Amino acid sequence: MTGETRGSVMGNTMPSGVITPVILSGGSGSRLWPLSRALYPKQFLALAGELTMLQETALRVAGDGFAAPLVICNEEHRFLVAEQLRAKACRPSEIILEPVGRNTAPAVCVAALKLLAAGEDGLMLVMPSDHVIAAPDRFLQAVATATRAAAAGALVTFGITPARAETGYGYIKAGPRLDAHEGVHAVERFVEKPDQPTAEAYLADGSYLWNSGIFLFSAAAYVAELERSNPAMVEACRKALSDAERDLTFCRLGMDAFAASPSDSIDYAVMETTARAAVVQVEMGWNDVGAWSALWDIGEKDGGGNVVQGDAVLHEARNVYVRSDEHLVAVVGLEDVVVVATDDAILVTDHAHAQDVKHIVDRLKAEQRDEHALHTTVHRPWGSYRGVDRGNRFQVKRITVKPGERLSLQMHHHRAEHWIVVEGTALVTRGEEQLFVYENQSVHIPMGTVHRLENPGKVPLHLIEVQSGGYLGEDDIVRLEDSYQRI
Repeated sequence: MTGETRGSVMGNTMPSGVITPVILSGGSGSRLWPLSRALYPKQFLALAGELTMLQETALRVAGDGFAAPLVICNEEHRFLVAEQLRAKACRPSEIILEPVGRNTAPAVCVAALKLLAAGEDGLMLVMPSDHVIAAPDRFLQAVATATRAAAAGALVTFGITPARAETGYGYIKAGPRLDAHEGVHAVERFVEKPDQPTAEAYLADGSYLWNSGIFLFSAAAYVAELERSNPAMVEACRKALSDAERDLTFCRLGMDAFAASPSDSIDYAVMETTARAAVVQVEMGWNDVGAWSALWDIGEKDGGGNVVQGDAVLHEARNVYVRSDEHLVAVVGLEDVVVVATDDAILVTDHAHAQDVKHIVDRLKAEQRDEHALHTTVHRPWGSYRGVDRGNRFQVKRITVKPGERLSLQMHHHRAEHWIVVEGTALVTRGEEQLFVYENQSVHIPMGTVHRLENPGKVPLHLIEVQSGGYLGEDDIVRLEDSYQRI
């Protein structure tokens, strides 16, 4: 971990106590398809460095002056969040699971209520998990600047000094400086994403900032403002917390109560209605990575303005973004385009239409295709599997089981399975028997037989699975017992 990543606000003038980072990890990142998909979205990908965006976000605030982070995520992503943070020795104070998406305002309300219930009315630093901040030291300085105003009751957001007349971001118009709070200004107004002439006028004006979607305020101040503007939301969040259940190490919110909450963003529900909104201006290399064109913006360019990741050959190409995870990609005579190739999909668009990739995802959903949600490699809490081949009445997968992990005790009504161990040792439950299967050995699981696969060793278990039968869908799994409580 580099010094640029690990954060500290100590040494800056700030109130006593620590700040609790609240990391929002509920997005699906559809504009970054085909790399980002519903079950493995952009915050879990290493898009702008060696670490994933979630890891970068957590480590940015892992130093003195910060408490352990509280993470709020989609319940389908819970094991991804836990594993990625564990891999970087980051232990969250809580991972709260949203049973349904209700936008950012209820998510942060739940976090605030959780802190208040624990007797902690310190400051909350609310951060999306999928933003790039190239200058984290400047970000931490901005947080230090905001702390006294936030401790005094202000709801502070961070406005980015605009680098261009951008039409893809909302804006904040900064008003007069708050008394006794150097570097903190009242918010005069929030404005929606502008058209090009309006964006150019904002840039020329000098008092308009990009809306970063990052906030600092006390838990009590946020709940009080939300009680004023949307009491039904607060009541639903209180009930969702009181109905919450412990799921392994996760806090699973009450489904019915949280689903009953109105859906709204922090901006609409609180910041645009409160008289206590404040803003700190900062230049920190911020980018919300909302489309592939954003990765071209922040990428390292060659002499032709091209950004290349992976195996690619370019000729007479300018301002091109190319990313290939597996295959050779050749680009000839094109300008201002994006080419992204995964092992099962290829995207080609120009920079101007990069935001429209979400329409492709919507169409894939409407056609009930798997490519909007799944990669060919599907991650599970026990490891992963990857589709290798599929045909009439058969399917071949490559399975990896992490050391000490095991799949659920299960059975299938419509398929048989044959496992060939390639590396490691498998412990297989088949009906009433248990047997060890070693490298270059295989075992057959007849249709309807209760079975389980385990890795008892200290190295990953790799095997090939051949399925055969009349129906091979993932929903033909009857779980009888599961270490991850997925029954």
